[in-house]
Amino acid sequence: MPSGLVALALGGFGIGLTEFLIAGLLPQVASSFAVSEAAAGWLISGYALSVAVGAIALTAATARLPRKAVLVGLVALFVVGNLLSAVAPSYPVMLLGRIVAALCHGSFFGIGSLVARSLVAPERKSRAVAVMFAGLTLANVLGVPFGALVGERWGWRAAFWAVTAIGVLALAGIAALVPDGAGETRSPTVTGQSDPVPADGLRAQFRAFRSWQVWLTLTATALSYGGMFGAFSYIAYTFTEVGGFSSMDVAWLLMVYGVGLVVGNLVGGRAADHDRDRALVLALLGLAVTLAVFGLLAANATASVVLVFLMGLFGFASVPGMITRVTDFAHGAALAASANVSASNIGNALGAWLGGLAITAGLGYTAPLYVGAGIVLISVIVMAVAARRAKSPAQHAEHCM
Repeated sequence: MPSGLVALALGGFGIGLTEFLIAGLLPQVASSFAVSEAAAGWLISGYALSVAVGAIALTAATARLPRKAVLVGLVALFVVGNLLSAVAPSYPVMLLGRIVAALCHGSFFGIGSLVARSLVAPERKSRAVAVMFAGLTLANVLGVPFGALVGERWGWRAAFWAVTAIGVLALAGIAALVPDGAGETRSPTVTGQSDPVPADGLRAQFRAFRSWQVWLTLTATALSYGGMFGAFSYIAYTFTEVGGFSSMDVAWLLMVYGVGLVVGNLVGGRAADHDRDRALVLALLGLAVTLAVFGLLAANATASVVLVFLMGLFGFASVPGMITRVTDFAHGAALAASANVSASNIGNALGAWLGGLAITAGLGYTAPLYVGAGIVLISVIVMAVAARRAKSPAQHAEHCM
């Protein structure tokens, strides 16, 4: 494994931690600044909105800059944001720190995925992306318990100091270990499996969005995330109100889900390198079936444990393949890779909203699982259409331009 890839994974781990740890610290932060729980919740929702905006804005603004330099700058921004949160004298400064840290999120994973794939042979590109995202999935497992543990022992500010330190290590690692010019090598594409030619300049970045395959992949990404996180947003209620678990059980059940994310990410990356479109369709279909069966068997404790693991596994098995797919058809445009991150966040918001509507309508706490299954099933159809179109001579010619 290239050492530069480890540095990127560490950066992903730090960014993932800062996204997830706040959930375990929210009561302490609200009490510290004497704000309501609803106001403190903006530290989560404000972060998510900033991710969606920053992914496009910062990637577009840095289109002509060397990708390694951009990554170093993004991690520096992340460090500043978490430092602001750690020393924040007031709630507005804390919120500002969260927003600043969030701005780098989408661009880091978008540009970082292009750099990661350039560090390995073309036939291992999805696995390289999976390794980088392994940091994020590990943070998903450890983020909330890490924040709660550190916050309980040393206070919530200590958690942000720890994340700031991780950011400094990642910054040094990327600067020292990622080769200069990584992600910018120009090699002619001979087959659909070769690396794309990176696009320079903002006009070339936007030109990538002329491809129907890019839009179909972004749509499938948004729908798959929307289905999974629409169900995940209310999974604690499903466990306690339907499955009969205690509120104390929710933490370890979420860790089971997180382990599924880690496994699915790595398995999905390997499968995508073998037959990407087939792997994507099967992963999405597996997620749709898992969510539907979960809805049927949510009252069974043993089944719930198995199904929440499979939910994480199938949910993240599509991530490496989706990113390499969108960047292949976008001919290496970093803006398309970052747009994939924005699409996932838009899907998260849509899925959570639809799941909440189902509960409000009185359909019960299993309803988000069925809603999620329906959304993911649409994603399966979109991905199947994209895969079929990709086999046509015209689409193959577009891909190899």
